[in-house]
Amino acid sequence: MSDKKNKSEHGLEAAWIRELAGILEETGLTEIEIEKDAVRLRVSRQGGVASFAAPGAALPAAPNPASAPPTPPAAPSVDHPGAVKSPMVGTVYLAPSPGAAAFAKEGAQVTEGQTVMIVEAMKTMNPITAPRSGTVSKVLVSDAQPVEFDEPLLIIE
Repeated sequence: MSDKKNKSEHGLEAAWIRELAGILEETGLTEIEIEKDAVRLRVSRQGGVASFAAPGAALPAAPNPASAPPTPPAAPSVDHPGAVKSPMVGTVYLAPSPGAAAFAKEGAQVTEGQTVMIVEAMKTMNPITAPRSGTVSKVLVSDAQPVEFDEPLLIIE
């Protein structure tokens, strides 16, 4: 491989890493891994690891847990039948705009199809609707909190 081609590929990789790091900051995620053609790239905020793997090469091992900074406790695992879960990764908003009243608060009655919060993903606001009518017994997230796919957001009883 020529030096010129090698330098341009490394420049592309650096730009790719910067772009993914920006997405991590924007979304509050801790790690992104993508694969395109024969290149796999993982960018992680856990200990500042950024790695690149050529075809057939293994990604580096995660840092030793004893030396890693403590991670915040995971979101509550709710197997409640009334749990409303996030259909995507994004940022949850409890109200239609800053300063506005929340869509649904604990103790509020909701009807099936009513918007109970919004998850922003890739600059798109996605309404999260109540799958059934009932009373909101617990809101499990806070406003502007990053959420993962299938993370419980609230419970309707």
